[in-house]
Amino acid sequence: MSERTESGQTYRAFISYSHRDDTAAQSLHRRLETYRLPANLVGQSAGRGALPLRLTPIFRDLDELSAADDLTVVIKDALARSESLIVLASPGAKASRWVNLEIESFRALHGHSRPVLVALIEGEPNESFPPALTAGGAEPVAADFRKGGDGKRLALLKLVAGMTGAGLDTLVQRDAQRQIRRVMAVTLGALIGVVAMALLLITALRAQAEAQRQRQAAEGLVEYMLTDLRDRLKGVGRLDVMTAVNERAMGYYGGQAELEGLPAESLDRRARILHAMGEDDQARGDLGLALKKFEEARRTTAAVLAKRPIDGDAIYAHAQSEYWVGYVAYERKDREGARQGFLKYAKLANDLPKIGVKNPKWLREPGYAEGNLCATALDEPVDVVNAERHCLSALEAIRKIDALLPNEIRSKTDLINGYGWAADTWLAKGDIKNSINARSEQEKIIIPLIRENKNDASLLAIFLRVEISFAELLILDKNFSQAKIKYDTARYLYNQLVATDTSNKSWIARKRRLDLIDKQLKGEK
Repeated sequence: MSERTESGQTYRAFISYSHRDDTAAQSLHRRLETYRLPANLVGQSAGRGALPLRLTPIFRDLDELSAADDLTVVIKDALARSESLIVLASPGAKASRWVNLEIESFRALHGHSRPVLVALIEGEPNESFPPALTAGGAEPVAADFRKGGDGKRLALLKLVAGMTGAGLDTLVQRDAQRQIRRVMAVTLGALIGVVAMALLLITALRAQAEAQRQRQAAEGLVEYMLTDLRDRLKGVGRLDVMTAVNERAMGYYGGQAELEGLPAESLDRRARILHAMGEDDQARGDLGLALKKFEEARRTTAAVLAKRPIDGDAIYAHAQSEYWVGYVAYERKDREGARQGFLKYAKLANDLPKIGVKNPKWLREPGYAEGNLCATALDEPVDVVNAERHCLSALEAIRKIDALLPNEIRSKTDLINGYGWAADTWLAKGDIKNSINARSEQEKIIIPLIRENKNDASLLAIFLRVEISFAELLILDKNFSQAKIKYDTARYLYNQLVATDTSNKSWIARKRRLDLIDKQLKGEK
């Protein structure tokens, strides 16, 4: 608890750092002093006394130490009046005699009654921890601020938990709730838009027997709601609000028994919307409804392809229908049904580059097709030979597209999937080293994307999947300390995602794997 003494004010923390790391120290100082603890925790009793609203003041030496052989009186006094010590660990810190002296002095003053916390900002622990940190042989647990580490937000929360004695899980949950409030603003606007557009849709659908202009207006509205608006809602993890609109649109399209009389534009739009609705059902775990939409889409795209057998857009659309029907079989553990569906998709996908038009959307398809066959081969019992052939072929194809379109998010997320397939293939072969390398490549891609798109739920879901798989792999490799870091990040992401949409079963299904990882890690303590 912060208090006034005769010699001055008590500091919440003393930041010890090499002045080579001044920029990182300034940033951490600012973030800690501006962090607001959750209102319901303020004043409660925790491991460090009653919890404050803000973690102020925090001491950071602004000047280089003189050439003296000992710490200055100001530094010693600040160390004596600090409730905790935060060490910015880096190669520069390890080489700094002053950082080492500050750690030794703090421990001499307070023993183990006040915590010494570590913020790893550069290098490996053996390259970055000053000798005084590891005195006695125990390596302290660090909040990992490095690229590919905990992530800046989770690392900061670890320091806050250490400074205050508040539970990390509690801080993580409260932080996720703050994110929810931000998402709610977007969701509320979207809901108002959905209600307004749903009313327009109902009016438009009642006039379906009128002229083609009114039908096109209705279909255009449906397409907007289930493509552009859907993508915005997907970004904040709120596809559940589209359920009622999806079903109304399905009732409209399901009533069109005869497709031959519909114009090509209506058929194309019909297929796109059915695919979008099926994807929403699949994300919510309703495979029965999803299959109905994908089969209706396949009926539509087959009609289009019959009219335009050498048209690239028609081939592409029908390929998507075959893929989704195969994917539902895959989700239902129907391995042969999935393989047949994916083979039909692969044939169409490989026809697309032969059209002669360099459409990036079409060029991706052969890589996706190889990835699907790879995923099927990786199912139990694993077909290692076909898995290696299809998975590595998929990764190579996806790399080529990423080289052509390096700034597209989709190219990056495809590459993450490609490395995931490669990781699973190498693991199936018993090559843990290459499997770990592939998981590391996934992190190198997803972490910068998260930084640039902080509230994109679809990217957070990809990151969650990567961290869970990485933690499981590291446990197999007996690297339990690193596995714990990946697990903590995954748990934080899971709490953040599920708090925004409790109906998304693809996220909720991750909990069983998280609980198993937690159990395995606790068994190693």
